[in-house]
Amino acid sequence: MNIPKNMIWDKDETISRDQLTELQLSRLRESLKQALKVPYYKKALAGLAPEDIKSLDDLRKLPFTTKADLRENYPLGMLAVNKSEISRIHGSSGTTGKPTFVAYTEKDVQNWSNLCARFLTAGGLRKDHLAHIAFGLGLFTGGFGLHFGINRIGAGIVPASAGNTARQVILLNDLAADALICTPSYALNIAEIARENGIEKLPLKFGFFGGEMWTDDMRDKIESELGLFATNNYGLSEIIGPGVSGDCCYRCGMHVQEDHFIVECIDPDTLEPVKPGERGELVFTSLTKEAMPIIRYRTRDISSLDYSPCDCGRTGVRMGRVYGRSDDMLIIRGVNVFPSQIEEALLQIEKAAPHYLIIIDRPGNMDKVTVKVELRPEDFSDKMTEMIHLKNEIHAAIQRIAQIGVNVELVAPYSLERSSGKAVRVIDNRVNKPE
Repeated sequence: MNIPKNMIWDKDETISRDQLTELQLSRLRESLKQALKVPYYKKALAGLAPEDIKSLDDLRKLPFTTKADLRENYPLGMLAVNKSEISRIHGSSGTTGKPTFVAYTEKDVQNWSNLCARFLTAGGLRKDHLAHIAFGLGLFTGGFGLHFGINRIGAGIVPASAGNTARQVILLNDLAADALICTPSYALNIAEIARENGIEKLPLKFGFFGGEMWTDDMRDKIESELGLFATNNYGLSEIIGPGVSGDCCYRCGMHVQEDHFIVECIDPDTLEPVKPGERGELVFTSLTKEAMPIIRYRTRDISSLDYSPCDCGRTGVRMGRVYGRSDDMLIIRGVNVFPSQIEEALLQIEKAAPHYLIIIDRPGNMDKVTVKVELRPEDFSDKMTEMIHLKNEIHAAIQRIAQIGVNVELVAPYSLERSSGKAVRVIDNRVNKPE
């Protein structure tokens, strides 16, 4: 595995906290001026003027923005510029309702490209590398966001897009790509197909993974399977897309680009701030967006913030891995469970493949949870005693980490559906789901 040497993309990543605070305050006022051009924010701010913001503590005077607010202003009701100033439009998939569209001015696109260049540089990408993008190149922000970040660095790009994994493997191997960009679950799918085709080691050195929740154990698995240095990055289309934060070479939390975003971590129930290091819901305010500025956007993502210094020299606060989403948290027989806890348990079991599906039913008055777990090809056995032992081992690991009992169902290798995008991990069949 090639651990990258630390390299800073631009000087603004290392300004002092005092300089950063002063810059954030100035940019927050300017961003509020821009937001007041949006009818929704003009009403929501209720007469509050930018000059009323005397310090960053006054951020709490501002209202939250939610996904529901964006959908109520579908499609472009949150636009703060004339339509003629739009350079690009991206959007969410809309799998749980109407999609949310995000517009960018040319300046927004340039800022976005620079933010992606920052975390790519921090994770090891250099000008002489060739990067393979296995994200969809369409409305989804991941594909084109990373494409233009790589372009800013000057590295070569293989815009493979998503799907056709066998072809992805051929391209990766024959073109000798240095970096792979996709979801972590798809990286494991690529490793699996490579082995099936007799390729034990792809020429990859680095992996830049995002778009879905994953654990440290998953990272270890990817690095073992693909022999690369894996980094995590984070972003939401509503905020800007990828580039909100990303790992440096020390991988002790993803540096938030605080000169472009203010991040808060709040208790999702009380809406009060949590202490540094404590888990809470991330809330972001944009500071430099022209087309669609956003104020205190509730992401529903559960993470934590670390303000201690990092050896890399970057001064942006570091956010931990996204542990789960407040709206994806499962309540099973009164116990709060995140799918990431199931993944954490499974990845501790050597014979279990990192492919699983959680199915929740309520046949009577009690919730029933079944976890389908794929076996690795070399461990698939018709010996009943071995399979019973493995099921018991998995059950105990889930019980220990997630604090719930589940029905473990071992399934044949490659039998669970693979995705080139975000993996489907949960099917909840309960009619009345607990809130």
